[in-house]
Amino acid sequence: MSAVLTPAALKRPLLVDAAFLANPYPAYQALREAGPIHWSEEFFGGAWLLTRHADVELVLRDPRFSAQRTGAWVKNHEDAPGALSGFQQLFARALLFLDAPDHPRIRKVLNAGFRPDVMQGLTPHIEQVVTELLDRVQNLESFDFIEAVARPLPVRVITLLMGIEHPQQEDFMAWSEDLASFIGEPQPSREQARRAQTSLLAMSRYFESLLALKRKTPGDDLVSRLVQAEARGEIQGGAELLAQCAMLLFAGHETTRHLLGSGLHSLLSHPSQWQRLREEPALLPGAVRELLRFDSPVQYTGRRVSTDLVLHGQQLRRGDLVLPLIGAANRDPERYTQPDEFDITRSHGNSLAFGSGPHTCMGAALTLMEAKIVFGQLLQRWPGLSLLNATPIWGNKPAYRGLMTLPLRHKANG
Repeated sequence: MSAVLTPAALKRPLLVDAAFLANPYPAYQALREAGPIHWSEEFFGGAWLLTRHADVELVLRDPRFSAQRTGAWVKNHEDAPGALSGFQQLFARALLFLDAPDHPRIRKVLNAGFRPDVMQGLTPHIEQVVTELLDRVQNLESFDFIEAVARPLPVRVITLLMGIEHPQQEDFMAWSEDLASFIGEPQPSREQARRAQTSLLAMSRYFESLLALKRKTPGDDLVSRLVQAEARGEIQGGAELLAQCAMLLFAGHETTRHLLGSGLHSLLSHPSQWQRLREEPALLPGAVRELLRFDSPVQYTGRRVSTDLVLHGQQLRRGDLVLPLIGAANRDPERYTQPDEFDITRSHGNSLAFGSGPHTCMGAALTLMEAKIVFGQLLQRWPGLSLLNATPIWGNKPAYRGLMTLPLRHKANG
């Protein structure tokens, strides 16, 4: 492998640095300015890093970069041969890690659960849940927004969509967080891999029971649609069906809670922008899109090179891991004017926060809806909302950028 120069500022360990986790954007800028492609040993034993918008979008769209990448990832963390076989069997069948022809086949089935009419029908229910969660902290002088709203809301919403009538909310959140700890780490430990397997298998057992119930008494929900698609032969039973259920639950929780937390932090850290939204609520949809660009919940994803190719003069071999750094692409000055400025009136269109190409997040509309409802209710209820702690505590998973806590103070009457 040919050597790639690394900026002097990045010679120290990058991703174990608290400063990077608190603010990765100066490091991304240094990488962009040093060159279009870099090899790093810090990710999964070695990966190509891409930081420029055009390159990241290319990799997300181009079939020469495969989403199938779980095999070595899982096996590298086995403490004995086959120890993680149950994990791999389910993990590898999730839509996130599939290429054509399986990916479009399964995605077509899942898309039915995210149609505009379905989203419209969910709106009053989401509004009711948000109202209920905010009512619980109405009379408190201060509260932690992550624990009170950002963590429980996405689970309540995705279980409603999936037709889970009596959700085990604490279990669901714990299972999702174990998966995030494995997927979100550049060098996950064996212990993280074992916990992820335990949680994914627990999800699988839960959904086996739920699927059996839906086969007997189907409803108008996403899991029932999956069961009906299974009966029509459009999706396979067993691991394929269970993997979609488990990853829907995970994806519906992890990224949305980070958007809610870091998004509100960005708004309150820029008082003039918060004030502008108070005065012009119609700006809220654009503000949410800017929040996604400015501090994307998903900072990077992965692809495997499916055929030898040359990119920016570097020879990429079949099987090489490529990491499109979404967080860096969303701050690329070649794509965005003054990219480090937070501007809710920005009109440069959508960012890459939800991906691009075949794997664009199918739940994007649901996530946007949750964010707009939450921020809209906060603006109406507590226009004088403010940060209680000026120094945020960020999570330690570089792939998923989000706050651990967000203490807030509100004035009930503004």
